[in-house]
Amino acid sequence: MNPNWLPRLNPRLQKLRQKLLNDPYYRLKSGEEIAIAVQLGIRIDANQATIDDWLRLPGLSIHQARTLVELAQTGLKFYCVEDIAAALALPAQRLKPLEVILIFGYYDDQSLDTVTCVVNPNSATVDDLLKVPFIDSSLAQAVIDNRSSSGPYRNIVDFQKRLNLSGETLAQLMYFLRF
Repeated sequence: MNPNWLPRLNPRLQKLRQKLLNDPYYRLKSGEEIAIAVQLGIRIDANQATIDDWLRLPGLSIHQARTLVELAQTGLKFYCVEDIAAALALPAQRLKPLEVILIFGYYDDQSLDTVTCVVNPNSATVDDLLKVPFIDSSLAQAVIDNRSSSGPYRNIVDFQKRLNLSGETLAQLMYFLRF
């Protein structure tokens, strides 16, 4: 993210930026809001999204969000926005504006079944965190320091925001963390 774009935001967009950073359930209302969310590193993995994640997107109903989550839970994989449109029986063009915020992660189901080290970052020690793949000593210490100064992590989204983790890093860690 280019930090130079932030000072140019007008007061309305500054307020929106604060909402996006502080409210993991904020429902985006326009393409402009989606673009700002993406610039802030907010992304939604179509194959791991919760109902709340889907409801953040403009134009999706609770019924549609439930449908997408239920389909993903049955093992259906979404590879592109056209797959989501087909699942919802919508024209793909209607969902194209959402494409910039969606990511389509690919997961090896067998490797997910082999996750053996699961920790709660709200109670884990540095040594516990170091057992988690993808966590090095600096990140483990940052988890502890942030928890000590700002209190327990509410959920995975709060964890990501407070530690300023990329979506890619979070995708690697989320299988090993339970709150």
